[in-house]
Order: sequence, then structure tokens, then C-alpha cells
Amino acid sequence: MPPPSGSQQPQDLYQSAQLQGPHPPLQGPHPHAPYQVWGQGYTPFARSAPVNGVAIAALVLGLLCFLPAVGLVLGIIALVQIEKRGERGEGMAIAGAVASSLGIALLLFPNVVHDSWEGFVEDTKDSSSRFLAKGDCFDFDVPGLEFDRGADHVDWVSCNYEHDAEVFGTIPLSNDDYPGDDYLTDKAEDECWTLRDAYAMDHWRLTDKVGVNYLTPTAESWSWRGNKITCVFTHTNAYGTLRDPLRTDESTLNAYQLAFLKAMNAVDEVLHEEPEEDAEENLGAHKDWAADVRDVLGEQADTLRRHTWPGHTDKSVDALVRDMQDARAEWAKAATTSDAHTYYLHYDNGYKYVDGDTTRSARSDLGLAFTPPSTVAKSSQ
Repeated sequence: MPPPSGSQQPQDLYQSAQLQGPHPPLQGPHPHAPYQVWGQGYTPFARSAPVNGVAIAALVLGLLCFLPAVGLVLGIIALVQIEKRGERGEGMAIAGAVASSLGIALLLFPNVVHDSWEGFVEDTKDSSSRFLAKGDCFDFDVPGLEFDRGADHVDWVSCNYEHDAEVFGTIPLSNDDYPGDDYLTDKAEDECWTLRDAYAMDHWRLTDKVGVNYLTPTAESWSWRGNKITCVFTHTNAYGTLRDPLRTDESTLNAYQLAFLKAMNAVDEVLHEEPEEDAEENLGAHKDWAADVRDVLGEQADTLRRHTWPGHTDKSVDALVRDMQDARAEWAKAATTSDAHTYYLHYDNGYKYVDGDTTRSARSDLGLAFTPPSTVAKSSQ
């Protein structure tokens, strides 16, 4: 369900990057040199020195990283042979040794290498928020900055540590002229929620402390900042921080988790379409919706039942499927009832499995969040 409108737009959110000028052209030989200097032999017809074979092997092993220790040793041997024999291949030997050293470091200290690489990538980015992309996490330069006051610059940080915000999607804008605040607000509030569901498929990770926000261009920045809307997760408290990455999509889930969440989210999507009016006011609309719930429960229960699950998960998923089938029977009765009181009796019975013990057990066995959020924040801060 889309969030309520009325969010104020941020001010100038982006700052242009300063690009370095081109490097000076390489200098070639002087056009009037009296003679050509040859690097090998006594005449222009002398053959070049051979390339050291050990240097080639060191480079190959270093780049492929399947035998990094051997690549390092061969690189050192190659440098010694090249110096003694006057052969070529010094660059390959050095490159192989360096690549092999990195491979050894990656094997022995994977977390350190990962964090160092992330830090290098973050340091090479411009601090302007116009470069934010899906999956980026960042801090504001000004602590406690509210979105409706603007965000000119950000500091990229690792999502594995505390951070102010996490980007879960961007919306490109193709308008030639600035479309106005109302247009941008409506587009953000409509499309950010679709991007949220695709990025964070495990909705139980989105507790009541996680809010949805967005950065939009202003009339002043429209012509130069790269026109897009940036959708982000933030803490519902302006001074609060997020502690863990919230991304749960095809890039982070295994096949079992993905199949389970697709089935459960399909049911949740229909449950969220409950009519706003009470059954006493519009029983017909509620009965139609109950029929939709009945159908989706049957479809997704069959999907889960037919799927192959790991041994330790099979029993908990089977128990959940049985609960879904029992719930389907209650929703079927709600879809054919003749009065609101009886409708709500079946409605309550049909909802009992939602966030129940079997749902939590299946989620826990699959390595998903198993504590249901009390509520998911649904308004921009």
C-alpha cells in the first residue's frame, strides 16, 4: 500500500563532480635524432632477447589464483634468472608475484581484504549524492539531517557497519524540463515501494525502525545533476542509524530462501489488498477479497508442497503448508457467508497462521528473519 502523500521534498541534493583534465600526450622520439638507438645487440638486425618462461608461468598462476604460493615463488625465481641471463619478462614476473601475493592474502585474510577493497572503492567515489546507486550505504555530512532539508554530500560507508541510509533503488527521469515538486513526490511515493519490495524480499527484516525516504532533484539542480530519484532506507529517528544491510534479493538469497519468499510474498500482496471499508459497510467487497485470499493460499501452498527442501527444513515447511491449507478453508467460508458477523469469525480463523509458529519455524530453518516486525514504517520521514 503506498505511503501517504505530503512529504516535503529535499533541497539541492547533488553537487557536480570535478573531473581531472586529460594527461599530457606521450613524447615520441625526436624527429631530427642523428641515429636510432637500439636496445639490444650491435646492429638494427640483432634479435631481441628471449622472454623468460618462468616469468610467463608466474604471471599465469598469479592471475588465475589457483596456486598463488607457487606463482609467488616462480615470480622471484624469474627475476633472478632474468638478471643473470639478460632475458625479458621482468614486468610479467613482478605482476605475477604481486597477483600471487594478493591471492595469498585473500585466502588467509578474506575479511580484511574485502573491507580494504570496499574502502578503496568508497574513497574513489565523489561525495556528491548524485552518484548514489542501488546497494550503496552512506552517512550524511551533517548528523541528524532530515531529508526535507536537503543532502548535498554523503560519505560512503560499508553496509556491514552502522550507517544513516541504504539505497534500495533509483528511478530515472526522462523529462526535458523540471517537472515540478508534486510530480516528483507522486512518482517517488508510487515507484519507491515497488523497488523496496524487490530489494528487500524478506519483509521481516524491515522492522518498525526502518523507514522509506527518497532524494529528488530540485529546480536549481535539474540541469546538471543527472536526473533521477534515489529511494533509500533510513532509521525512523532522524538521529538513529541502521546496523545491518537490508538487501535480500536474488543477489543475496539462496534458491530455497528465494522460493519460500516468493510464495509467502505473493500471499502477503493479496492480504494487503483488504478493503478499507468494514464488512458491515461493504460485505460484497470483503467476500470478493476473501475469495482472492482463498485462491492465492491454495496456489502458494501447492508451490511450497511441490518444492524440494533441505532435510532440516522439510518438516517445518510441511507444517506451514498444512496451516495454509486450513486457513484456505476458513477464507473459502468467509467468501460465501451471508452476514458480517460470521464473516469475521472465519476472517479471524483464517489469519491465525499468519506470523504464527509454523511460519516462524520455517523461516528460522531457512536462515531468514524469524521475528515478525510489529509494523513496517510506511511513511516518508
